[in-house]
Amino acid sequence: MNPFTYARATDPQQAVAAIEASPQAKFLGGGTNLIDLMKMGVEVPSQLIDISRLPLAQVEELPDGKGVRIGALARNSNVAEHPLITQRYPVLSQAFLGGASPQLRNMATVGGNLLQRTRCYYFCDPAFPQCNKRKAGSGCGALDGFNRIHAILGQSEQCIATNPSDMCVALAALDAVVRVQGPKGEREIAIGDFHRLPGNTPNVDTNLQANELIIAVDLPPMPFAVRSHYLKMRDRASYAFALVSVAVVLDVGPDGKIKDARIALGGVAHKPWRAPEAEKALVGKTADERSFTAAAQAALAGAKARKHNKFKIELAKRTIIRALSTVAAMPS
Repeated sequence: MNPFTYARATDPQQAVAAIEASPQAKFLGGGTNLIDLMKMGVEVPSQLIDISRLPLAQVEELPDGKGVRIGALARNSNVAEHPLITQRYPVLSQAFLGGASPQLRNMATVGGNLLQRTRCYYFCDPAFPQCNKRKAGSGCGALDGFNRIHAILGQSEQCIATNPSDMCVALAALDAVVRVQGPKGEREIAIGDFHRLPGNTPNVDTNLQANELIIAVDLPPMPFAVRSHYLKMRDRASYAFALVSVAVVLDVGPDGKIKDARIALGGVAHKPWRAPEAEKALVGKTADERSFTAAAQAALAGAKARKHNKFKIELAKRTIIRALSTVAAMPS
């Protein structure tokens, strides 16, 4: 592990000032991803700025029915079990419970989850010289290497890595907003704009600026989100990252017609993948397997597979159909 210095921030303003003064520094919250990457030699910060004791761990209802705010330092396990989440946004609770082990969920934070880095083999092991995400311009070893877990949507010739977060897939389906604080004050970033596709700069994961601190995630009011589901397909039943995952929110009228829908996929792209084409294909249709199959086809219409991950396209379609069927069967 690379030598580093340590400092503890006492408030968000101090944390922002510290990171601005030391651009090679990193914020330390739960550390469940960052510390592993430091041990591997992938992350080499000059300083760790400990933010774990900042007052950013609340889960609270926003005034005037504007939704729910989750502090950036709220632990994954606490959010998963919070009544405001389990009752109003069950898809998010299910996504948290589908990720990692209970021990890790007790440490991991919402802000850290937003910043999780890919589990691509070529990124995580510096012994592989080709990784544009780790070292810009070095190439992408996964293109012609073993790419079973890699992207089928939104990829580029520079990178085919996937985003590993379960939480972020649910947030994408819920139209969440990320609140950040920088030297000039606070700003909001829609979850769909927070993460980036690889393009020609796969080394840049998000649109968060280097001198900004995530302070909260806002969930807008979405009454029909009580009928929602997170389905994760993986190699093992526990403690494994998604090959494909789907977050579904469905509003079905008394006549069985779909009034509104939200679909987001994980394990398939460089960012949580919202499927607006599939959502449009569902609105006004009967909530049945025929409609769900058409939506799944629309969601994967632009998919492009590599040598070892062709199975993901069919797996993603079937996962969408199954998740939609599960939600459609829920009582209204």
